[in-house]
Amino acid sequence: MVVKSQIKFIKNLQQKKYRTQNNLFVVEGIKTVRELIDSSLKVYKIYVTDSKVLGREADFVELISEGELKKMSGLSTPNKVLGVFHIPVPEPLDFSDWVIALDDVRDPGNMGTIIRLCDWFGVKSLICSSNSVDCYNPKVLQATMGSISRVNIVYGDLQGIISNSGVPVYGAFMDGAVVYKEEFPKRGVLVMGNEANGVSEAIENLVGKKISIPQFGPKTAESLNVATATAILLNEIRRG
Repeated sequence: MVVKSQIKFIKNLQQKKYRTQNNLFVVEGIKTVRELIDSSLKVYKIYVTDSKVLGREADFVELISEGELKKMSGLSTPNKVLGVFHIPVPEPLDFSDWVIALDDVRDPGNMGTIIRLCDWFGVKSLICSSNSVDCYNPKVLQATMGSISRVNIVYGDLQGIISNSGVPVYGAFMDGAVVYKEEFPKRGVLVMGNEANGVSEAIENLVGKKISIPQFGPKTAESLNVATATAILLNEIRRG
């Protein structure tokens, strides 16, 4: 039986301040928890309502009731498994390949999808401004589908990091050059901006080349979703 203090501790990890204080994050769902157990991430505790659900036994696995899982879960319908993992220390940034930089991306779904896109397109590092949504937000983790363990995510002074990167800096803008005509170098930084305001003026000043995705339909859609735009731009970058 899980004690009340333990349930409260796990529940609190749904909030960023408690994740930061304890250097832990929560992820739910059989597939994602299995994937993270097999990754380089360090396990803190795994809670299961069925001892056979993970297909393994380990000291860090604890059997609990469905009622207990519901109390600690952030989901309306919990899915048999809840994992608690240590937040990894970010690795030094490597600019020998492409790096994505997010300038205040706030939506958890967008962040999670972009992390998954980095994994898919082999982008090993993602730089996030300090005001971007926390990558260990439960909604972000759901959208990453396990890719969180394979992308090096660094939060910090975006302006300073980009200024010292020593590589070409590209940015997504509505008035940029058409991406399909661009010949991309083997390495660089691709800046994606905030959902409502785009790339900030301070970061825009660091962008050497503005690129855009042309609109072929009637001018009714104001802009593309930032995660969708990232997918299209990464596809073009990797085509070269």
